[in-house]
Amino acid sequence: MTDPTAGSNLGDVLDLETMNSFNKGTLAERMGIEILEASPGKVVARMPVEGNTQPYGLLHGGASVVLAETVGSIAAAIAAGEGRAAMGLDISSTHHRGVRSGYVTATATALSEGRSVATYDIAIVDDDGRRVNTSRLTCVLRDAPTKAQ
Repeated sequence: MTDPTAGSNLGDVLDLETMNSFNKGTLAERMGIEILEASPGKVVARMPVEGNTQPYGLLHGGASVVLAETVGSIAAAIAAGEGRAAMGLDISSTHHRGVRSGYVTATATALSEGRSVATYDIAIVDDDGRRVNTSRLTCVLRDAPTKAQ
C-alpha cells in the first residue's frame, strides 16, 4: 500500500480528502469505501451495501473483509510513519448479522502498534449501530521499498 502519511504530521488528524485520494483506481474505490476519520490509533470508513452483495441480497462477507482490511491497513500505515510501509500479515473475520441496505461503517482501533508489527480490532456496524462483523488485522511494518526494488 502507498504510505498515505508521507509528508503529514502524524500527531494531527490526517486530511480526509488526501486520504480518500489514495483510493483512486483501487478496490476500495470500486467498492465505494469512503474514509471518514484517520488519526493515529483509529481509522473509520464506510461502504454502501448496494453493489457489495451476494446473490441473496445480503452484504457479501468478502466485502466486509475488504472494508476491515482497508481501515486496518490505513491505521497501520499511519503507525508505520513516513518512509515505511504496512503490509497485511493476517486477518480473521466473524460475520454476526446480514445487512440488505444502507451503509456499514468500520472502525479500526489499535490493539498494539510496535516498530515491526501492528494489530487492530475492527468493528463493522450497520446504520442502526448493530454489530455486523468483527475482524482482527495484523500488519508487518517495515522500511518502504524503493522504486528500484
